[in-house]
Amino acid sequence: MPHRRRQQAGLERVLGTPALFATAYGNVGSSIYYALGVTAVLALGLTPIVFVISGLIFAATAATYAEGTVRFPEAGGSASFARHAFNELVSFGAAWAQMLNYIITIAISAFFVPHYLSIFWTPLKSNPWDIIGGIVVIVILVGVNIVGVKEAASLNVFLAVVDFATQLLLVALGFVLIFSAHTLSANIHWGSAPTWTNFMLAVPIAMIAYTGIETVSNLAEEARDPVRAIPRSIALVAVAVFAIYFTLPWIALSALPVYKDASGQFVSKLGLTPDKGGFQNDPVLGIVENLGLSGTLLTVIKIYVGVLAATILFIATNAGVIGASRITYSMSSYRQLPEVFRRLHPKFKTPWLSLIVFAGIISILVIIPGKTSFLGDMYAFGAMLSFTIAHFSVIALRIRQPDHDLVFRAKPNLRFRGVEWPLFAILGGLGTFLAWLVVVIQKPGPRWAGLGWLAIGFIAYIVYRKRVLRLPLSETLRAPVTLGPAAALEYRQVLVPLVAGHASEEALEVACRLATERGSTIVAVYVIELPLEVPLDAYVPGEVALADQLLDEARGIGDSYGVHVTGRIVRARNAGKAIVEEATRRQSEIIVMGSPRKERRRGPVFGRTVDYVLKHAPCRVMVGASRRAA
Repeated sequence: MPHRRRQQAGLERVLGTPALFATAYGNVGSSIYYALGVTAVLALGLTPIVFVISGLIFAATAATYAEGTVRFPEAGGSASFARHAFNELVSFGAAWAQMLNYIITIAISAFFVPHYLSIFWTPLKSNPWDIIGGIVVIVILVGVNIVGVKEAASLNVFLAVVDFATQLLLVALGFVLIFSAHTLSANIHWGSAPTWTNFMLAVPIAMIAYTGIETVSNLAEEARDPVRAIPRSIALVAVAVFAIYFTLPWIALSALPVYKDASGQFVSKLGLTPDKGGFQNDPVLGIVENLGLSGTLLTVIKIYVGVLAATILFIATNAGVIGASRITYSMSSYRQLPEVFRRLHPKFKTPWLSLIVFAGIISILVIIPGKTSFLGDMYAFGAMLSFTIAHFSVIALRIRQPDHDLVFRAKPNLRFRGVEWPLFAILGGLGTFLAWLVVVIQKPGPRWAGLGWLAIGFIAYIVYRKRVLRLPLSETLRAPVTLGPAAALEYRQVLVPLVAGHASEEALEVACRLATERGSTIVAVYVIELPLEVPLDAYVPGEVALADQLLDEARGIGDSYGVHVTGRIVRARNAGKAIVEEATRRQSEIIVMGSPRKERRRGPVFGRTVDYVLKHAPCRVMVGASRRAA
């Protein structure tokens, strides 16, 4: 059936704040199941303080991503910000660092799935079975994504809520059953356990707790109303995650306190490997086992937490697989990687090669050593670099476009010499850059592996750009849309602007006929046109309600033709300019618009907008004649 066919942009869904929050929290919140152990190895009794510091850095980073993503609602995250603020070369550096993040996210999430399933079979807790189990998870998910089985968004929302509620429940039980201020105080040995060097190194490692902030950015194109949905979802994720990481480490160190081992070294079972009787590989199960529970209740809770953690980590691994394919596709679209990585499978219409190479082969190579500390260090290397570029990009955009009418402006800011300086980006950028330097200086293995990854990427980029494409390194150039046979006659990316009335309905019907005949993807856009005196992120419930109604009707019309229609709300000062920008960003091949309604007393509905679009559109424009016009 036509509506089951998966096209080039077929991954798009209409996402609101709950779905965006659930997707991001499922990714960020999953990290609690491994971040506690990885961080406690270095931070020991100061683990809660480390998470608070890294949480403040994350809050600043979240604000940066909220502003950058709303300003440029397109896949790419920090790479997209850098492209607009600097040039394509800097954008490639951010994207290549992101790729490393996704590879590590896939590897570390998959690696910890068998650890939590060890409640059913103990050997899964240690090598080599945890490595084998992680590889199996990666292979399964790469295969699933090549075939193109879609995620159930409602299931992700449900699991994210259950996961958050479970973590809150563990915190509540911990405070009631085992919390001890005296134990927490005794855990701290300033300057010796941990050493100041380890304390500083623990901060960037703890940032692994906040994996997934790029997820919301990469889903920006799928948000129906990004101006309101993206900042809200990022804020909710930041608050929810910080609430857990501000409280759960206190419970963890009350349950698994710091002590001296036989060699006289300060340790905590929270950071010890399984062969030494510790819970580095499954820290949340370690907390459960030491809550003071026993018998059937303990067994039931262990099974519940183990299965839930494995499920959440499985979903987080899948999010990493999807993220790797998305960033690869984006990089290929901007001529940063060879065209072959954006080719779709002839049957399943998915980027199969990028999934196999980056999400599959490279992720498996990373997981084979089975070293959780190395994975954490490598994530810190890539993430801190990517976050730093994002912060500096937002600062540069504020300087270069000081009077730009921002749809959303994150806070706090300081106005000085005509520039609204983003204090969150300045402080966040300093924090992430210093954290990156700590990893580079203190960790030789991750230093050379990370720098080697960057070197390989930049060499390949330079060769591809200079020798193959013969393009400047810093020039932004999008690859042409891959259409296949009869390219001149096919319109696979169709944009349909909507207004109330029959003209838009008929334009949408024309687009649907194109879609059923030629297998197109339709994006229906409603532009909320706001005057200069009204902020672009203003609450306009009447307009939003009308937009939702028209977009739902558009999807209904699409369903009647067996065509998927993606709805989009855009806020702008000028509707025509907004339509042109949307068509340019989406590489639309045709814009289908309704004709003016002559019976309108205050002038035609589409007159000014159609005139602008016809003059400035980057593609063909079809203006349908309304049979119902007077």
